[in-house]
Amino acid sequence: MATLSSSPSPSILSSSTANPKTPYLKPPLLFFPKPLTTALTTALATTTLLLTSPPSSIASDAYNVYYGTAASAANYGGYGGNSDKKASAEYVYDVPDGWKERLVSKVEKGTNGTDSEFYNPKKRQEKEYLTFLAGFRQLAPKDVILNNLALSDVELQDLIAGADSLVSEEKKDENGQVYYVYEIDGIGKHSLIAVTCAKNKLYAHFVNAPAPEWKRDEDTLRHIHESFKTVGSS
Repeated sequence: MATLSSSPSPSILSSSTANPKTPYLKPPLLFFPKPLTTALTTALATTTLLLTSPPSSIASDAYNVYYGTAASAANYGGYGGNSDKKASAEYVYDVPDGWKERLVSKVEKGTNGTDSEFYNPKKRQEKEYLTFLAGFRQLAPKDVILNNLALSDVELQDLIAGADSLVSEEKKDENGQVYYVYEIDGIGKHSLIAVTCAKNKLYAHFVNAPAPEWKRDEDTLRHIHESFKTVGSS
């Protein structure tokens, strides 16, 4: 790096004797080595990234209520504005504003009981869906229920097989209805599951998200998980 000096050089002193005019001294230019400039730029960019948290892709205060009928009709879906669907609903859950509905086919409904599904269009693997099975008057033990659900859900099978942790508990709502709640932390994926019985049916509500989306949207994903409940008379 160049060094500035306050003393004039000998060549300047000798030339001033012959010429009474004081010569103009052009100040030396200072240059930062290119690697240093690059390093400073990288450091500043890194600091900015560390101080800026990633924004959530979901508006935490904006939801629509989905009314599910768990029926064999070919046309599924509809939001809270449909009064007929609301009147005949067997379960409800919240859907984040902006999420899209995936229409479920009769074949899929018949094979694994999927009744409804919504997903985040920015990341399709971030989703919630509900399955139901007829002929259940009460819940079996928690481990039996989860294993039975996995029989017709390949994604759930893989998640359970590679789970880092699996927590289950039993809860009751204000009416005393029992819900099994599962939380599974798998390889690159997180899942929340709520299961209950009503109207001689078993209902299972799933909330799934890849690990990055789970870390970013955990509050919202827990909200939609906790919003699920059955409605109407048992």
